[in-house]
Amino acid sequence: MKKYRIGQIVPSSNVTMETEIPAVFRSRETILPERFTFHSSRMRMKKVTKEELEAMDAMSLKCATELSDAHVDVMGYACLVAIMSMGRGYHCVSEVNLHQETIKNDFPTPIVTSAGALINGLKVLGAKKVAVITPYMRPLTDLVVDYIEHQGFEVVDSIALEIPDNLEVAAQDPMNLMEIYKRLDLTGVDVLVASACVQMPSLEAIDLIQKEVGIPVTSAAVCTTYEMMKKLGIEAKAPIGGELLSGKY
Repeated sequence: MKKYRIGQIVPSSNVTMETEIPAVFRSRETILPERFTFHSSRMRMKKVTKEELEAMDAMSLKCATELSDAHVDVMGYACLVAIMSMGRGYHCVSEVNLHQETIKNDFPTPIVTSAGALINGLKVLGAKKVAVITPYMRPLTDLVVDYIEHQGFEVVDSIALEIPDNLEVAAQDPMNLMEIYKRLDLTGVDVLVASACVQMPSLEAIDLIQKEVGIPVTSAAVCTTYEMMKKLGIEAKAPIGGELLSGKY
C-alpha cells in the first residue's frame, strides 16, 4: 500500500482547503489502495484585499521550506486569487520559486498552485468559453477574469459575491450555489467554474449543478486535487467534481 504526504500552503484564515481536498482523496481511498496524509503551513491573511494577498504571497517561500522539512510528496499553494492578483501568468513564476525553495532544502518537491491547476484543468476539459462564480469583491473578480482570459479562454459571464472577510467566505452554504449559478448567462459556455476560490465550499453542489446544466462543472479545489494526483503519478480521469468524487478515475 503506497502512502503519500500531501502538503498545503494555506492562508491562515482558510478552513476549506483542508476539508475539501482531503474529502476528494478520502473518496479515492474507498475504492483504491493508496493512502494519504495532509500537512499544512500557514500564511497570515484575514481580509481578501490586494494588499493582504501580496503580503501573504511573500510568506509562501517560508511555508514551502517548512513543508519540505516534512518530506511531503506534493505541495499545493492554496489561494487562487493571491496568485492571479499578482499579474498575468504569475502561477508559473510562483511554482518555479516554490520549487527552488524545496531544492535549496534538499528535498525537491512537485508544486501545484490552485491558480495554475484551474488553468490546466480547463485545458484538460477542452474549455473555450467558461462562466465563473467567485466570492471576491468585483475588482478582484475582474483580475481573475482577466487572468483566465489571458490564458486563452473566454469568460462569458462571472458572478462576484463580494465577500471581503475570508472566514465569511468559508461559512457560505455550498448548496446556495444551486441558485446562484442560475444568475449566470451560460449561452455557449462549455465549462462552469462553480467556485474559483479554494476557500468557498462547493463540493456538495457541483455534481448536482452539472446534472442540471449538462456541461462539465468544476472548482478550484477539484482542479487542485486533480493536479496533485497527476504530480503524484496516480490515475485521475478528469478535473470534474462528479468524476473525482464518485471514483470514476
